[in-house]
Amino acid sequence: MATNAAATAARLKPRGDNPMTGEEKKVIFASSLGTVFEWYDFYLYGSLASIIAKQFFSGLDAGSAFIFALLAFAAGFIVRPFGAIFFGRLGDMIGRKYTFLVTILIMGLSTFIVGCLPNYAAIGVAAPVILIALRLLQGLALGGEYGGAATYVAEHAPHDKRGAFTSWIQTTATLGLFLSLMVILGTRTIIGEEAFADWGWRVPFLVSILLLAVSVYIRLSMNESPAFKKMKEEGKTSKAPLTESFGQWKNLKIVILALVGLTAGQAVVWYTGQFYALFFLTQSLKVDGPTANILIAVSLIIGTPFFIIFGTLSDKIGRKPIIMAGCLIAALTFFPLFKMLAEAANPELAAAQVKNKVTVTADPNECSFQFNPTGTVKFTSSCDIAKQVLASSSVSYDNIVGTGPAKIAIGDKVIEGYTSKGLPTDEAKKKDGEFKKAVSGALKEAGYPAKAKPITFMSGQWWTIVGILAILVIYVTMVYGPIAAMLVEMFPTRIRYTSMSLPYHIGNGWFGGLLPTTAFAIVAQTGNMYNGLWYPVIIAAVTFVIGMLFVKETKDVDIYAND
Repeated sequence: MATNAAATAARLKPRGDNPMTGEEKKVIFASSLGTVFEWYDFYLYGSLASIIAKQFFSGLDAGSAFIFALLAFAAGFIVRPFGAIFFGRLGDMIGRKYTFLVTILIMGLSTFIVGCLPNYAAIGVAAPVILIALRLLQGLALGGEYGGAATYVAEHAPHDKRGAFTSWIQTTATLGLFLSLMVILGTRTIIGEEAFADWGWRVPFLVSILLLAVSVYIRLSMNESPAFKKMKEEGKTSKAPLTESFGQWKNLKIVILALVGLTAGQAVVWYTGQFYALFFLTQSLKVDGPTANILIAVSLIIGTPFFIIFGTLSDKIGRKPIIMAGCLIAALTFFPLFKMLAEAANPELAAAQVKNKVTVTADPNECSFQFNPTGTVKFTSSCDIAKQVLASSSVSYDNIVGTGPAKIAIGDKVIEGYTSKGLPTDEAKKKDGEFKKAVSGALKEAGYPAKAKPITFMSGQWWTIVGILAILVIYVTMVYGPIAAMLVEMFPTRIRYTSMSLPYHIGNGWFGGLLPTTAFAIVAQTGNMYNGLWYPVIIAAVTFVIGMLFVKETKDVDIYAND
């Protein structure tokens, strides 16, 4: 016991400006590799969704195949909270190190096997079934990976450097992005587009085995975290982490506060700053994909050091002020920043929206809220069809109450809508084509561009866009840099892994993961291409209010005594 007390006292003693030890660097590196895996796989699957659709869902029509490919992608997010519960429980009962090792093995092997999996043409319906099963396994493992990484690093960190140490984990999203882009672009360049679509897409999945091998090798040589080791020696490990975490109000209320007062707002700011910004550039502003990816990548390079800056700053002034400030500033500035982004990236579209207003006249009873997370719902009313066509064309419009079939007015041209309900498939397809052609023709005449003009590399326009995107990334670093340390510090050692993992993955997997779908539904419903931002703005604002009122600062918590 005296030894433990001495070790604890040494760890609580401020380290000041002393550099990291070799062991501490190894802890951070080994822990971060798992998060690199997470983002490498995330970008891989998202970037290659159209190819995966053709490979594994070729028994369906092209549209349905892409939908099911996205569903397989979403499956990994949906099960993450369940993985957090399952592996969090193991981590609190048997230890951080061994649970950590299991999650990286499951995640890495699942990613690798996708690259080996025979396609639909080879083994039929078994191909998509196995693919979705692998995605579910990845999601479950990821549910335990982040909590393990954050807990393991924080429990190794000196008392006054937990924010700085854990912030390194947060930077790995950028490394995962760059790795995926380099491998995809490199493979495409070497073997050509045709070969890449045929078999070369497997290469990025297969090379992930290198990441896995290095990560497992390092993790096998790691020691158990000091906090867990001390607790185990004292016989204080939890025999029922789930019951203690979620069955006792004193802990459950902290889990709820961690979700609504921290991670929900952090998640929507993060997804808006990186993923929704990319979606907005390509889908709403019609910037070509490669250019948009480069713009986002450069903004990430500029913004990534701020993860460390804000993590380190949180060790001095506290986690809560930085996270709350990030949520508040984001909520106040998302609308003007995205309007500036539109004017910079597609000025012709911004000008057309001012010069030639578009209206939709429809019976409100015909209009539904087009929330469609699975992509499988078919909207058949004339109002829904009209709004979908305009939303997908990045056109803002005003709603006018009317009767009969919906009508779209573009300048002085009026296009009458149609209802597809009850129409034979061929006739519905024909009507759809004619309607879209009429709308696109009228939009073209009114000055609405079909796509953004090419953005000259390193021009003033290019740097303006990068600057706006970099600001959005800095917001991400404010809310995300200190979050791991704060979540670790909110819960006692005996149930820390379980308790912190669940609110993190509900916040990021569900609140954040549903952002693009919810935002698109709001845009389609209201007619304003910016109104999708109300989703992250409201959630960030709610998190700010609840966090300020009810969430306590944690930076001075002794995580050894907190058991």
